[in-house]
Amino acid sequence: MATKPEGKRNYWLVKSEPDVFSISDLEAAKGKTTCWDGVRNYQARNTMRDLMKKGDHVFFYHSNAEPSAIAGIAEVVKEGYPDHTAFDPEDDHFDPKSKKDSPTWFMVDVKHVRTFKKPLSLDDLRQVKGLENMVLLQKGSRLSVQPVTEKEWNLVLKLADK
Repeated sequence: MATKPEGKRNYWLVKSEPDVFSISDLEAAKGKTTCWDGVRNYQARNTMRDLMKKGDHVFFYHSNAEPSAIAGIAEVVKEGYPDHTAFDPEDDHFDPKSKKDSPTWFMVDVKHVRTFKKPLSLDDLRQVKGLENMVLLQKGSRLSVQPVTEKEWNLVLKLADK
């Protein structure tokens, strides 16, 4: 996905296990904002570092939940910058190979926008015509940061508003 033209928003989906960090945790965070740290996949890192831009919207997905589901929406409020957790030996996400002068890992800041009244499960999403090609619904899709097309975004919002 290319960098957005001026005034155009891109759409994403980020995954978090709700017992680690949920949409409720985001809503309760200071300023309803947090850094999206701890991502240790190169493709997801590249997306956050190079493609996620301030003003982009993000579906917040609860993974490894019963059921796994899109729980709401966040907005990118700070573009990619080095993930400080990689430098902290006391942090679960410490990476001794990542150096402050040449960081391996990046993150963005996201802000809570909306929690859905009813989370949208994978089963719910699979029933929607037009979402067949959504990255989330592809077999073997495990990326924690993934693109969402504008069409897919709008279809999911319609489902959430029902």
